Amino acid sequence: MPTSIDNLREVARRCSAGEPLPASLATWLGKSLDEFLSHKRRSIEDALGLVWSRGGVPWWLDEAMRKRDAALRELAQRFYCGQAVSRQAAAIYRAALRYAGSRWHSDCAAEQLPPEHSGTPYEWLWRAFKSGAAMPLGDRQLRHILTR
Repeated sequence: MPTSIDNLREVARRCSAGEPLPASLATWLGKSLDEFLSHKRRSIEDALGLVWSRGGVPWWLDEAMRKRDAALRELAQRFYCGQAVSRQAAAIYRAALRYAGSRWHSDCAAEQLPPEHSGTPYEWLWRAFKSGAAMPLGDRQLRHILTR
């Protein structure tokens, strides 16, 4: 079942492409907007079902953190497999600091993964940085992410 954010992304994609909305999506959007406009919901986010996760993290930041964490775990699995989590975290921390101070300055504007990064540790660092969540992270937070 698609989430509210999936529905919104599909609405945005179809509207941008000049495509009609399927009845189910149009009904969902219409009901959501009516909930907001009739003051049944306090905010447009609430009416659209974009709820904040536990701890007060906005939905968009929660999504960004999940993408970042997945990229960091993939980096550890692909390039630091077999090492203790503390060694993985330390290696990723050093690599992220180097990337932040060098390549990220030119890579940050790229909408797609730069081809030269494909299959390298830079691919997963780019994905983590591009997620929109905080990067680089400290060693302790990296250890926590890698053990989840």
